[in-house]
Amino acid sequence: MKTTADIRHDFLEFFAERGHTIVPSAPLVPGNDPTLLFTNSGMVQFKDVFLGAEKRSYVRAADVQRCLRAGGKHNDLDSVGYTARHHTFFEMLGNWSFGDYFKEDAIKWAWQLLTETWKLRKERLLATVYHTDDESFAIWRDVIGLSEDRIIRIGDNKGAPFASDNFWQMADTGPCGPCTEIFYDHGEKYAGGPPGSPDEDGDRYIEIWNNVFMQFDRAADGTLTPLPAPCVDTGMGLERITAILQGVHSNYEIDLFQALIKHAAELTGTADLDNKSLRVIADHIRASSFLIADGVLPSNEGRGYVLRRIIRRALRHGWMLGVRQPFFYKLVSTLDALMGDAYPILRDSRATVERALKAEEERFAETLDSGMRIFNDVADRAKDTIPGADAFRLYDTYGFPLDLTQDMARERGMSVDTVGFDAAMQQQKETARAAGKFGGGLALPAELIAQLAPTQFLGYDELASDGLKIIALMQDGKPVDTVQAGDDLVVILDRTPFYAESGGQVGDLGRLSNSNANFDVTETRKLAGQFHAHVGSLTSGSLKVGDVLHGEVDANRRAATVLNHSATHLLHAALREVLGTHVQQKGSLVAPDRLRFDFSHFQPMTAQELAEIERRVNVEVRANHAGEVRHMAMQDALDFGAMALFGEKYGEEVRVLKFGEGSIELCGGTHVNRTGDIGLFKITSEGGVSAGVRRIEAMTGQGALDYVSDEERRLAETAALLGGSASDIGDKLRTMLDRQKKLERELEAMKAKAASGAASDIASQAQDVGGVKVLAVRLEGFDAKSLRDAMDSLKQQLGDAVIVLAGADGSGKVALVAGVSGSATGKVKAGELLANVAGQIGGKGGGRPDMAQGGGDDSPALVQALSGVSQWVNARLA
Repeated sequence: MKTTADIRHDFLEFFAERGHTIVPSAPLVPGNDPTLLFTNSGMVQFKDVFLGAEKRSYVRAADVQRCLRAGGKHNDLDSVGYTARHHTFFEMLGNWSFGDYFKEDAIKWAWQLLTETWKLRKERLLATVYHTDDESFAIWRDVIGLSEDRIIRIGDNKGAPFASDNFWQMADTGPCGPCTEIFYDHGEKYAGGPPGSPDEDGDRYIEIWNNVFMQFDRAADGTLTPLPAPCVDTGMGLERITAILQGVHSNYEIDLFQALIKHAAELTGTADLDNKSLRVIADHIRASSFLIADGVLPSNEGRGYVLRRIIRRALRHGWMLGVRQPFFYKLVSTLDALMGDAYPILRDSRATVERALKAEEERFAETLDSGMRIFNDVADRAKDTIPGADAFRLYDTYGFPLDLTQDMARERGMSVDTVGFDAAMQQQKETARAAGKFGGGLALPAELIAQLAPTQFLGYDELASDGLKIIALMQDGKPVDTVQAGDDLVVILDRTPFYAESGGQVGDLGRLSNSNANFDVTETRKLAGQFHAHVGSLTSGSLKVGDVLHGEVDANRRAATVLNHSATHLLHAALREVLGTHVQQKGSLVAPDRLRFDFSHFQPMTAQELAEIERRVNVEVRANHAGEVRHMAMQDALDFGAMALFGEKYGEEVRVLKFGEGSIELCGGTHVNRTGDIGLFKITSEGGVSAGVRRIEAMTGQGALDYVSDEERRLAETAALLGGSASDIGDKLRTMLDRQKKLERELEAMKAKAASGAASDIASQAQDVGGVKVLAVRLEGFDAKSLRDAMDSLKQQLGDAVIVLAGADGSGKVALVAGVSGSATGKVKAGELLANVAGQIGGKGGGRPDMAQGGGDDSPALVQALSGVSQWVNARLA
């Protein structure tokens, strides 16, 4: 029997033999694509190629792409574990042609792989084509030899022209075309009909491969124009084809899932391997592990929230199986054994994945039991619907994502009032929408992308340039030919010395000008990954497309920025040396005045670690390493030891920056010529950003010197206040603190003595109410502790007693203490008594039946409240 790994290898080898470049899987987080929450199909990494915004060195490609559908528009989370083929994480096998081969080769190779390499029975296969795609129909019939009754034409079955299962389009406009899908017939023992029939949704006929033929450009009015270079985009689910080749019907029966399910069963003590909770856990460990490996960590927003939902859904299913201790993270070892060879990123980050999952398990375990009890209570009271307010309480207090509550409700045949949940969420001004953090912002229209050549960046070598030609102008987000003086304009040049914001480095500021106009550049951004957008205001004159300008970057600002950027590279290397190789960059800001560096680490750094990091960076600064820049192929760069930064999208050729032996990274930013230019590196703060992510802020150059000088001034001022020098400030502070502790102990002793004396003085004021001594008095200058000391003394003196003491400290507030002792215990409850008194003075409190504490306003109402205590007690004793 072929394993999942064998099938993955077969596919890539088959297409490599046919001239395809084998492309590594892109991360689950799309690079530079704010429109997508996750990589949800194989074509995502080639999207810019299809749009014409990117060129590759090859025209044929094949890959196995890791995909995730658990948030935003593409969300299969609710179905996972309950169907045979739904997953959060899955692998998509794909082969691609960018203007090279087309329909006949794509269909022929698909048939050869399925029937010759994998030996699938031909009579089990059938194909669908778009109803007007006579070319594909003829290829299936005349070239492949498929009988016409097994070639099914599918029309516009989704309610609009070209809205069909067999017509693919990237968006409402742009590249599109017909597709042909290959189906496998599992046999008569399964219910369901062939595609296009009324019962096509059954489990008998399963789609296994989709070949998309991008041959048209669709206009806004629906007109289709043939593309000059048609493309092929295919996709085949690895899990589905593996199930067929291994002779099973459900994806969860293939070798990969069975290994995970068996390990999950061992960890949960579950004997029934068909238990749906085991399926959920096996699916979710893949999604969770690969998300963390790709740099996502659990949080309450965006991608991190989707990850948290997946993990907590798995943990809830573990809870259903009786598990009350962390177990989920232990499955990573099995996943690594199954998939680590195919995806080295998983193996390299295994320790990080395990630690992140365990931390999330421990965090959720604190509230899971309580939350489940609350849910069960609410569900028992509700008829058909869980109230939105209760669902929100489960989310806000117990960390239950809404879809987890919906999942539990569904198992009881109930629903959740999502409108009420959203209202409660809005009222508290929180949001957990998975895609809430993702928006497009300033964008270059598609028609301009196709017309323009990428901007050539000159800024590595010069900060002022002549002969810069305007190739596009934009105003209010729209292309224009001419602009007059005004704000918020965008100028796009054929060449520029201005660095566009990317990789954490802020964009350059400066000025563009000619004899007719002056344009202040207030921001430089990168559009479509290759065009430098100079954003700013035209302070005089006018500009038109084709004008030639002089550009001058703010040199001082750039110089300060590069110091901080180069320092982040040295900092990254030092962090990995001191803390471990699990450290990965999670974000950065490189500005003229400071640098901010976010990285993966699971605990606060110690003072010693911070000092060592700072020391190591400054050692590299003093070593005065030259900044070595090399341009090479991506794989060559990785082999050279370069580190690719999370979330960045790299082309075929990359820029490698090397400082000494410790820092080698892919980076397109601007940097110092030698590390000595940095001057001084100084860490100013370290703290947590989210679970598993820490942040260091630092300064370099003159900023760092100014910071150190300011710290020295503060230290000198503090030393002067203590009557010493900076060298003995520690001894002075220790002496002062010791003296303060001694005085505090003496003060506490005096207060206790005063409380005891006061108790003796006021005990005589107690009234006899039904054989019980009742005392309610206000004491000046008593805090809560002094009141408790006085209460203990009064109880001993009075025996059977009910006592209320109010301590005033001159702040306008009073502390309250109520006590019950002797025979009064059980008849009078201190908590009720205190609540009665506190309620009359705008306060509150509570406690045990014999002792309660609280507080309120020191107002005239206090006298009346205390005077009414005897009457209140008498009513309870009657």
